[in-house]
Amino acid sequence: MSCSICEIRKEKRFCPAVHGRICPQCCGEQREVTLDCPSECPYLQQAREHEKPRPADQLDPAALFLQVEVPDQFIYQHEHLLMGLSYALSTAARRDRSLSDRSLNDRSLNDRSLNDRDLIGALSAMCTSYERLVNSGLHYEQPFAGGAQHAVAAQVEEMLKQYREAERKHMGHSNLRDSDVLKALVFLVRLAYGRTSGRPKSRAFVDFLFSQFPEKESSVITPQEAASRIIVP
Repeated sequence: MSCSICEIRKEKRFCPAVHGRICPQCCGEQREVTLDCPSECPYLQQAREHEKPRPADQLDPAALFLQVEVPDQFIYQHEHLLMGLSYALSTAARRDRSLSDRSLNDRSLNDRSLNDRDLIGALSAMCTSYERLVNSGLHYEQPFAGGAQHAVAAQVEEMLKQYREAERKHMGHSNLRDSDVLKALVFLVRLAYGRTSGRPKSRAFVDFLFSQFPEKESSVITPQEAASRIIVP
């Protein structure tokens, strides 16, 4: 039988994205490009194991906010903030996936759930907003490219609100500065670019977050666990 995609080459593997059998070439060329590959696909997992991170010179320097310095000391001093923001991202992605699974009958199979580009887009827009706030004092929200990105940003802002409330409860005031939030967001943008494959439908960064915060695990994370969870890009 021929491949379900090209209809030319011989099919050799089952593709859960098309619910049919396809050839290895189409699998390699269309994986996370036109195919909305589920994370459980063994061929996707195998490809990720052998995939090298994209060289820095292939990334747009402006997208990495290189003008914002994030020293190693900041990462160690604010590991709980970084953990909280990462958990907020995983929560937003998992909530979106849950909603998508319940409404698959009304949606295209090629538009199932939030992907790396959505997370990066939301984080980047927030970085721009906080950078403007830090440098000029102007506070207004950078437009988002869609409802999914807006939902991610709302989850992150809610976490920041809770973080500040926890600081006030334990210390009587909040030490979290807008400049700290900016550095933390920039760190996560760079981490995301380091984890994603860069393909349009990639969820490598999303799956990385899910692996750090398993669905049934408590959201309370000890300081000892925090240092081992976030991998510096």
